[in-house]
Amino acid sequence: MAQTETADSIPPQELQEIVIQAPKVIRKSDMDIYHPSKSAVEHSQNGLQLLNNLMIPTLTVSDALGTIQAAGQSVQVRINGRESSIEQVRTLLPETIKRVEWIDNPGLRYGGANYVLNFIVSNPTVGGSIMAQARPALNQAWGFYMADAKFNTGRSQWEVGGNFKLTNKIKTHRDYTETFTYPDGTTLTRNETSRGGTMDNSFANAWASYSYIKPDTTVFMAEFGLFQKLTDKFLYNGLLSLSDGSDDIFLTDSHGDKGGTPSLSLYWQQNFAHRQMLIVNFNSSFYFGRSYSDYMEQLAGATNYLTDIHTNIKDRNQAYAIEVDYIKNWRNGRFTAGTSYTANRNRSQYESLGDDIFHQRQDKVYLFAEYFHRFGKWTATAGMGVQYTDFLFKETNQGSHSWSPRPQATITYSLNQNHNFRLNFTSWQSTPSLAETNIVPQQLDGFQWRVGNQNLKTANSYMLTFRYGFNVPRVSGSFGVRAFTSPNAITPLLQWEGDKLITTYENSRGLQNLSFFLAPQIEIIPNWLVASGYIQFRMERMRSNGYTHHSNAWSGNANIQLMHWGFVLSGQYVRAQRDLWGEKISWGENLNIIDLCYNWKSWQFSAGVIMPFGKYDQGSKSLSKWNRNEQHMRLDMRMPYVSISYNLQWGRQKRGAQKLMEVDVKADRSTAGGR
Repeated sequence: MAQTETADSIPPQELQEIVIQAPKVIRKSDMDIYHPSKSAVEHSQNGLQLLNNLMIPTLTVSDALGTIQAAGQSVQVRINGRESSIEQVRTLLPETIKRVEWIDNPGLRYGGANYVLNFIVSNPTVGGSIMAQARPALNQAWGFYMADAKFNTGRSQWEVGGNFKLTNKIKTHRDYTETFTYPDGTTLTRNETSRGGTMDNSFANAWASYSYIKPDTTVFMAEFGLFQKLTDKFLYNGLLSLSDGSDDIFLTDSHGDKGGTPSLSLYWQQNFAHRQMLIVNFNSSFYFGRSYSDYMEQLAGATNYLTDIHTNIKDRNQAYAIEVDYIKNWRNGRFTAGTSYTANRNRSQYESLGDDIFHQRQDKVYLFAEYFHRFGKWTATAGMGVQYTDFLFKETNQGSHSWSPRPQATITYSLNQNHNFRLNFTSWQSTPSLAETNIVPQQLDGFQWRVGNQNLKTANSYMLTFRYGFNVPRVSGSFGVRAFTSPNAITPLLQWEGDKLITTYENSRGLQNLSFFLAPQIEIIPNWLVASGYIQFRMERMRSNGYTHHSNAWSGNANIQLMHWGFVLSGQYVRAQRDLWGEKISWGENLNIIDLCYNWKSWQFSAGVIMPFGKYDQGSKSLSKWNRNEQHMRLDMRMPYVSISYNLQWGRQKRGAQKLMEVDVKADRSTAGGR
């Protein structure tokens, strides 16, 4: 039969090239995973630029300003699971970043973070790199400069780097009007006419680290950092016109702070048999600095001041934290448990009050356990954390302590790789800050004062989020609804005491908000033109004894990027989120940026403009019946800039030590009174 079988009638054919294209985003039960495309890597010179080129919906990334935000909230940045800074992200080589994990429902071991962004960097090999960048403005004393070097020897890596950010005498203006209502019902309105001002905000960072990595066995890392705030000063001059017919008043309002914060971090991770892991992390930081506030009012032609206020505070504050975590993995499950201890020791010296010294002690203990399991298309995570907080004020021997539970749970259903649904419940605690508990009276102007409250309790917050994630041809993103409540939020409280209007703090009756959000990414022209953005509508209610306030507002951002022939043209618009807190609605920066860059070998050249359209706006609006006011901060932010970056590499880049958890510790600082 073999001899008589007819020949195959199908002639030989050459197979054409097969291109397998992975989806832009892989949706897992607890995160979204983005793999950088070849084009995104080629058009980037550092990790922050690569993140910007990924165009992740919800995220607002600005390489020019050095910021990462999501839905108006802060984002916890990590490198291989280790909590890091934006400066450290800037030192990453794009070629070494294998994927970026976007976590919008962080678990208990992330310490109450709003969002987590985790860069997974390639395995260590020999080699090293030197990176440098300079970005000066052309019309202002503003700019950013950085350099970083990594050297790898065997299983060890040494790193040293630093950066400098310059903001010197940027012109400012303030639009401000306020109406005071006295207890007897009479009112006084004060309108300010701006006479100009300046803003300084310059700082420097330096860091050095050593890491040892024995794959699948041991990781050790030691890092020393120094943050130096060289100057953070706001100076404003204005003319006050009063509704009672009094003579106009010239005012000068100046406040700021400066100081240094050295920090030390030690990390050890040990892997054991049966997929078990033990992690120990220690952090410490110290703050040595001072803050000040000067406020003066003077009639035209007068030699004496109507109001002459000077506040100077010197801080010597310390913070220490240690955390120990245990992780056990199974095929379809993971168990994590940990405990941490954080200690803050604050010492404030009031040089303007006869050098009086005040001490505050704060101790926190946190314990948690969390379990994750996969059931086919369903996954579930549930855990419980408990936080103990203790305060003590040495001079008055006043203090408080409390236990606060922190439950958390997530359920995810994955229809397939392109569609999933997630329901997440999370909770966290907010402890009173040094400024909120400082009982030293601070005068703000002619009759406004501020004083802290040492009877504040730790505030609890709860959030429920439902999200639908989708991938369809050329479009990916998410849509969802979020409900939030903080039944005993720590908020400012205004009250009259005689002829003084006092701002203090209280545990309110609570803040509730409901928000709807849509975050799409649209591939308009494949591999050429991409747009992404985030739009949110939020309804809020704030209650306390004597008031109930409501606020409804839109916010969001839009990004568009054209990438081809080595050029990247990008545009960004941000409308800041409006936050209702206490009796005030405040908003961050409304801004826009246009940037064009060109990549050639190891070089990148770029030029751009900050605020090419519209006016820079950052401000607040008070809803208090005792003091209604609205303030708009205007900066001369229309700044063209140029940027030059260079990367020198040899061998292959070694990743930073893989740090799977982080205990955060930050030395507190005082805040001098400021109108």
